[in-house]
Amino acid sequence: MDARLIERQTAHRPWPLPRRPWIMFQSWRQLLFVHWRVPLDRLRSIVPAPLLVEEFDGSAWVGLVPFRVVDMRPRGLPAVPGVSTFPEMNLRTYVRHEGKSGVYFFTLEAGSLSAVIAARTVYSLPYHYARMRVARHGEWIDYRSRRERDRVEFAGRYRPTGPIFNARPGTLEHFLTERYALFTVVHGRRVLRGDIHHLPWQLQPAELIVDRNTIPDAWGIDVSGQQPLLHYCDRQDTLIWLPRVT
Repeated sequence: MDARLIERQTAHRPWPLPRRPWIMFQSWRQLLFVHWRVPLDRLRSIVPAPLLVEEFDGSAWVGLVPFRVVDMRPRGLPAVPGVSTFPEMNLRTYVRHEGKSGVYFFTLEAGSLSAVIAARTVYSLPYHYARMRVARHGEWIDYRSRRERDRVEFAGRYRPTGPIFNARPGTLEHFLTERYALFTVVHGRRVLRGDIHHLPWQLQPAELIVDRNTIPDAWGIDVSGQQPLLHYCDRQDTLIWLPRVT
């Protein structure tokens, strides 16, 4: 979708667009939200103190999100073949700072070393290079990611299983997906906020078959025995701003 069309549709946002121009376009494809309930005390111990962990109906949540980045490009420049498309996966929770809700990332795995270096430098985000492979087999997305040195990995396959819908405000689905900022904390106290913008998520119920998943375990987050909440989105075009100190 044309970035100008995305910019014009803002009624669904919780706050206005930044006055500064956005700097990057990304298209997120074949994305899966995998969510589990987690005790709030566990997250408080691993989320930096300046950020408030948010709850929904008395529960905190973590999400594992595998997808592909497609057509990543700086504003005003074309995508670069071989550089602008790669797999990415993140482990995250949901936080609030100075009245704004957003996402806090424990880790971000990417199959592009250049993207890892750039994101660590510009956003101070915990990106890691991983050996990743994504393949489509009919309705199924086969997704593999492994960090060899740390033996952190995910292997599974997923697919959408129902009609597209938009999450209604006040629902759990809206709480988990309609987020328009990411937060990171540097030097233990300075909070950076990176704004993003996209249209409301076009969600579908989904099915997931997991062969291996050690990513939550690497953070001491136990999700064993839980049936995760699953949502699929085939495409989300996104505008991204430079982070700023809040």
